[in-house]
Amino acid sequence: MSVDFKETLGHYMQRDLEGVSEDTSVVNAASLMAARRIGSLVVYPAGQESHPSKIIGLISETDLLRRVIAQDLTAAGTNVGQIMASPVLSLPSDRLMLDASHFMEKHGIRHLCVTEGETIVGLISVRDLVKHFVYAEKGPIRDLDDVYRPLSVLMRRDIESIDREATLITVAKRMTDKRIGALMVTQGGEVVGIVTERDLVHKGMAQNQDLAQTKVGSVMTQTLIDIDINRTVHDASDLMAEKNIRHLPITENHAIVGILSVRDLMRMISVRDRPRFLNKPS
Repeated sequence: MSVDFKETLGHYMQRDLEGVSEDTSVVNAASLMAARRIGSLVVYPAGQESHPSKIIGLISETDLLRRVIAQDLTAAGTNVGQIMASPVLSLPSDRLMLDASHFMEKHGIRHLCVTEGETIVGLISVRDLVKHFVYAEKGPIRDLDDVYRPLSVLMRRDIESIDREATLITVAKRMTDKRIGALMVTQGGEVVGIVTERDLVHKGMAQNQDLAQTKVGSVMTQTLIDIDINRTVHDASDLMAEKNIRHLPITENHAIVGILSVRDLMRMISVRDRPRFLNKPS
């Protein structure tokens, strides 16, 4: 499969927008995310028709983790309208995927609304961007292969970890403090799994777990997907796209020595092409 890296957002966006009313509890919003296996929802005004022209906000897994779990708020007693991002950030559907990458990195977001005229008609996520760039025959991911070999140049060596007996609230606070989306989980000093924002939201909040009592060991992913440090950026991106993951441990001689995230890839792409982007009219 190959695509043109110059394709527009309108070609690649997700058109089926999942949404909730602003008076929906965050636990119900988390349950919908888990059921649909998605990382964000658009938000509509309470008591009004769910129409794209009515969208007033956006809520993501990161919002649920940082603004609810990490703040020790009651999920069932907190409404979406209290924590949503509003107004929503957007780009027109005729802009390039590369433009979306720069824009999302600049604003520190993982989900971007796409507009036609004044109406929101779709959504682009960082996962969509990675999949797009991976399959492009030319473009930033291919170019990075020539610059960043091995993966040690791009990965993060400061691996954050937490004991499997830690509670989900403790995990959320650590992720929020460090502004990261994943932690390696340890037992007796040995890595036994990985926990992500998605795990906390989909397996914890969405299941109405007691977040102050539930241990991270019960929601972590035990089977690690990793990649050798000597593989290419394209290899790593391809694996992340294929497995639908945002965080990839990097190994050397079978030991974890770093971690690579989708945000790291997008950040590097944005830095490389930022001069061209900054000279483009908004």
